[in-house]
Amino acid sequence: MKQSGKVSKYLLDLFEEVGFAHLSLVDPDPFKISLENFSALIKALDEGGTSGFMVGGSTAFDKEFLDAVIDIIKSVSEKPVILFPGNIAGVSKKADAIFFLSPLNSTNAYYIVRAQAIAAPLIKKWGLEAISLAYLLFEPGGTAAYVCEAQPIPRNKPEIAIAFATAAELFRFDMVYLEGGSGAPEPIPAKVVAAVSKFVDIPVIVGGGIRTPEQAAMMIKAGAKVVVQGTKYEEYLVRGEMDKIKNSVKATIDAMRSIKR
Repeated sequence: MKQSGKVSKYLLDLFEEVGFAHLSLVDPDPFKISLENFSALIKALDEGGTSGFMVGGSTAFDKEFLDAVIDIIKSVSEKPVILFPGNIAGVSKKADAIFFLSPLNSTNAYYIVRAQAIAAPLIKKWGLEAISLAYLLFEPGGTAAYVCEAQPIPRNKPEIAIAFATAAELFRFDMVYLEGGSGAPEPIPAKVVAAVSKFVDIPVIVGGGIRTPEQAAMMIKAGAKVVVQGTKYEEYLVRGEMDKIKNSVKATIDAMRSIKR
């Protein structure tokens, strides 16, 4: 039987003690971020109260840059670094854990299981903690849906989301991620998140289009255990607005915490 690793336990303890976790998504793409002020970004996210860092993206391809990003995060914060790979180039033994994910509504077997099979022996050899994650992409899907050839779930069809999430639970995935797509204009509807959260017993993660504290709180109220944010912080980073990043994270976590009081 699978035993919970250190990062899994950390997240489960947060769910029990606080009611939720907030993860900051960092895309290790040298065309999107510069390492010059990257440590300041991580410091702002850490001081704002984020629970940990997801590192990955749909188009990341530079292994050395990925390792450098992880090194910087670890030099600034003690929060866990969890890989969120979009391809086999997104795997590194420097991380604390990996979301060993499968986009279940992809139409291409390579993305569902073949890429994972290529990376799996190394992940086990390294002793990298693997948290199995069912990845469900919703309309509009964005770059992630395009790259992994997914058939996005309609936003007004909670029954389809429930069906996929339940299949993930029966397949014994640790968690299920409802993804609206990086930079989506709005989050996945709360009624969809609520429907899935009520039907399955595994933790539900929600990301994509969550830009305001109110939207994040709405996801927690609907039953999500983890809220993921990333694009909005990239926008602040470009403008060098580190104080806004810190204050935004803090306001978001305060809003989510108010739901659990």
